[in-house]
Amino acid sequence: MKLRVRIRRAVLTYAMSALPAAVALAKAEEDIRDIRGPKSVAGAWFIPAVLVGALLLGLCAAYMIRKRRHREVNRRKLTLSEQTLERLDGIRSLMQPATAREFGIAASEVIRDYIERRFNVIATQRTTEEFLQTLLQSSNEALMRHRSLLEEFLQQCDFVKFAGASLAIGDMEALLQSARRFVLETNEPGAA
Repeated sequence: MKLRVRIRRAVLTYAMSALPAAVALAKAEEDIRDIRGPKSVAGAWFIPAVLVGALLLGLCAAYMIRKRRHREVNRRKLTLSEQTLERLDGIRSLMQPATAREFGIAASEVIRDYIERRFNVIATQRTTEEFLQTLLQSSNEALMRHRSLLEEFLQQCDFVKFAGASLAIGDMEALLQSARRFVLETNEPGAA
């Protein structure tokens, strides 16, 4: 029995002494590793390439801004008469019997807006009768000279808008031409 105890102690002692050796062996194996490949470092070309790219981007932006400013400077501002004539040309697409009501509304709106802006008279917030009565009481000679043309034009627009009447394309063309004539005859001083 004593021999057994001695053998056990010897085995335990050996095992205990072998454990630190095994740990040391594992650490030694971990410490000695194979050579790895080189780590990539940003080349000497990277920073200059970024700077050149930023410079090109800045030059492109400056060119676009300068081009836009040049275009805006060269663009002539349209006069009120020219703007109104363009708006009248824009409603030509409504010159069809099926869209006569929309055409009448648009034509009336364009001319009333022109009158308000050109003569400083309230035209869009009033009925045709109220507007014409105010026109009789006003001292605006340019509008008074064209009162009959305005009256005929606005009443024709009202007839289409409120009575639901349909106009032939020829009648719509005549209505548009009378609006154009009014604008051209009353355009701003100095406007062509």
